Amino acid sequence: MYPPELVKPMKEDLTNVGFKELSSAADVDDAMSTNKGAMLVVVNSVCGCAAGNMRPGVKLSLNNEKIPQSLTTVFAGVDQDATAQARKYFLPYPPSSPSIALFKDGKLVHFLERHHIEGVTAQMIAENLSAAYDEYC
Repeated sequence: MYPPELVKPMKEDLTNVGFKELSSAADVDDAMSTNKGAMLVVVNSVCGCAAGNMRPGVKLSLNNEKIPQSLTTVFAGVDQDATAQARKYFLPYPPSSPSIALFKDGKLVHFLERHHIEGVTAQMIAENLSAAYDEYC
């Protein structure tokens, strides 16, 4: 568990641009069961690739003409129950932090694991997500 003061700015990096924080397993199940259309689920984390690549790339992807109707996030290592529950919806993919999942009408249609995120630029992540948005949103 990380101290709240450490992760607050990392959470706000996404919530300040419209992401809804899912902090419990019930929050995740509710979001999944009530969502219609496209929903993005970002597994945020304290690791360097989340700060250097993932969060900036996700935010940049929101400049696309088409974007998901619902933007949500869980925080690995902080919201443990929410993260574990979200990962059940990501199967067959193994747990990965950070990671990004795009759902269309409750079905997982696009997924970026950590190995797709680390070592690439924020621009490349944004382009990958924008292409998925164009197809599914």
